[in-house]
Amino acid sequence: MIGAMTVLNWQVLAIEANTSRRHPLSLRSMPAPYRILLSLIAVSLFSCASSDEAKKQRTVDDVWASAKKSYDDGDWLDAQSGMEVIKLQYPASQYADDAQYYLAEITFERGEFIMAAFNYNLIRRSYPSSEFVRPAMYKTALCYDKISLPPDRDQENTRKALQAYGDYQAMFMSDSLSREAAVRTRELRDRLAERNWIIAEHYMRTQARRAASIHLDAIIDEYPDSKWLERAMVLKLQILEWQEKNDDARTLIAMYRRMVKDPQLKDDVDEIEKGLP
Repeated sequence: MIGAMTVLNWQVLAIEANTSRRHPLSLRSMPAPYRILLSLIAVSLFSCASSDEAKKQRTVDDVWASAKKSYDDGDWLDAQSGMEVIKLQYPASQYADDAQYYLAEITFERGEFIMAAFNYNLIRRSYPSSEFVRPAMYKTALCYDKISLPPDRDQENTRKALQAYGDYQAMFMSDSLSREAAVRTRELRDRLAERNWIIAEHYMRTQARRAASIHLDAIIDEYPDSKWLERAMVLKLQILEWQEKNDDARTLIAMYRRMVKDPQLKDDVDEIEKGLP
């Protein structure tokens, strides 16, 4: 019995082996859809492997060259992506400060001035010895200058621009851009003085002379170089006259004649002085 089963088993194995030899597993023996699918998978795996290998072989010089070319070509998205790679993967490389500066330039060109100011400020804080500190400091001020609002609106960004221009002038006193910073500083200071003038006029219309005096004093004390100085002094004189503060009025008249170089309202001041007891 056992002998018969053994012979049968060997016969089965022989048949299976013979069948495998006649019908070996191969691409040719598979249906066409399966052959196509396997081919696509093989090509995809090869391509991914080749792509990964290429990425591994890229140096920081390659990344920088590609990102800078994209920037020069005006392709901000690719340029930004490359600069971010340098910042994150090569923070100690020779291109780190370059990447930070051009990231700031990209956001500036897009009109994203708050983000641009942040990026420019990072250069001064993170790379204080970089060649980009000088232009970055000026551009920081320019960012806040561009989003500074008219004098009847909030003046937070005007003040930030003034602070940034002041920092730039203090550090780069003899630089050509320092003269431009001085021009912009004068205009922004005039804007803040005008802001105080608008508020003072509002209080005068509501008969709140004491409140108006506070803003007129701000112009006189904080912005004596502004074009609003003379008007502020004359209006303050009129308030002092109404309050019968004659000594204070005489003191202010003396200041007026000393500080106002090209008086346009001299006749008004003379008239007030004549009326003082």
